[in-house]
Amino acid sequence: MKRLISKGLMFGNLVEVSSPQLIERYNRALKHLTGKTTALTDFHVDISGYSPEIGDELNDDLYLNPNGCNRQFILLTTSQKTAPLLNSKFSTSRGLLRQFIEANEAQLFALTARDVVAGELQNSVYEVTTPASLMDMRQITVEADTIGGHVAEAGKLAALIERFRSEPDGWRDDVLIAGMIELAKKTGDVTRVPIHLPAMTFQQPSFWTSHFGGLYVFRDLKFPGVIAVKPRATLGEMPISPVMDLTQRNAIAEWLGRNGLVEPIVQARGTDAGAVIRQKMDFVLVDAADALGLEVGDARRTELRKIAYRLGGALPDEFKGLAALLAWVEKAGDWPRIDSQHPAYFYTLRAAPGRDRDLVNMLLSELSPMDVRQMFITHKELFYASYARWSERKRQYVADFLEREYVVDKQGARAALFGPEPGMTSRAEPAAPDPVALVGPWGALRGGRR
Repeated sequence: MKRLISKGLMFGNLVEVSSPQLIERYNRALKHLTGKTTALTDFHVDISGYSPEIGDELNDDLYLNPNGCNRQFILLTTSQKTAPLLNSKFSTSRGLLRQFIEANEAQLFALTARDVVAGELQNSVYEVTTPASLMDMRQITVEADTIGGHVAEAGKLAALIERFRSEPDGWRDDVLIAGMIELAKKTGDVTRVPIHLPAMTFQQPSFWTSHFGGLYVFRDLKFPGVIAVKPRATLGEMPISPVMDLTQRNAIAEWLGRNGLVEPIVQARGTDAGAVIRQKMDFVLVDAADALGLEVGDARRTELRKIAYRLGGALPDEFKGLAALLAWVEKAGDWPRIDSQHPAYFYTLRAAPGRDRDLVNMLLSELSPMDVRQMFITHKELFYASYARWSERKRQYVADFLEREYVVDKQGARAALFGPEPGMTSRAEPAAPDPVALVGPWGALRGGRR
């Protein structure tokens, strides 16, 4: 993992904490939330205030996320809003934290200038004991205050000021006036500089969770569904149907099409389909060469072409399917028939525009695991777990490629691959049923709704 860290591919954009004042504030918040403190004199934190160094020190990567379902957070500065979220258990957590910080940035800036802010992403459940209990997580409430209770005290002071103004004899109430003076010593003049940090509630209709081996939950669609990484039989009874696992390619393909969640790369607006397909073919060749122990040199396209020649008829089906599609794109071949059973099928798709775009692309990375670029961009947890299992050759190639082709222009790469960023509240409505939506972009699905 040191290679990834040195290239800015892991723990990138974390916020450094090294000043004694900030460390003292962090320890007060950490003691308040967990009963623990750190002895480190410098460390880095993510958007939630989690520090991988402190996680190692405490031997607890979930010290701010007990039970993995109600994440606590520590805000030392509003600049944490651009940091990643490490050890994520839910795909929605980082987005909600960032929305909370941005919606209250002025207040949080003023509060963190004098104290540390701590809070929690409160789910409607306190622990996840069964897969079915995840279905009870319909909304998340974000609440926060300084460790000194400035927000709560400001609320009390505002109520006392209102009493003072509304009661005819308020100016003669010595107890009332003394109470306002004491609170004002902590909060300042809330009439001039109001302190208000309201709880914010967000709906969580669709999400990914790492619990139970990984689950994708889609609830607010015309045809809801759950997709599991592990065999669906391991989940037990679920209140949503259908429940599918990654082995059910036909069922997943049909379900994605019925909900209008995917589109073929070759039909996506503003996409250089040929360039995207070529790169996917390169990733497939690197994986095939690595499995056979073949050297790929610097893994440039000329070297990979030599590998393709050597493999000949042993080329992976994913490569052959993508090559046929590329030939059609370049007007050098007929339209290929690639159905959902074909190994290349999910490599030919991307998420359709809409609110669930990133979640669908995350799911597609599970179904097309040799596309390491998409996996890195859309599913960091899966990427790091996969990286740990790869050979040294493949690790070096992937790290060099991502540093060369992605890190230099992250936003441009994402836009070229997946299109414009989706709005927070918008959703593309599923298209009216047509042959493509019903049977997939490449032809009839085999085996129906298995």
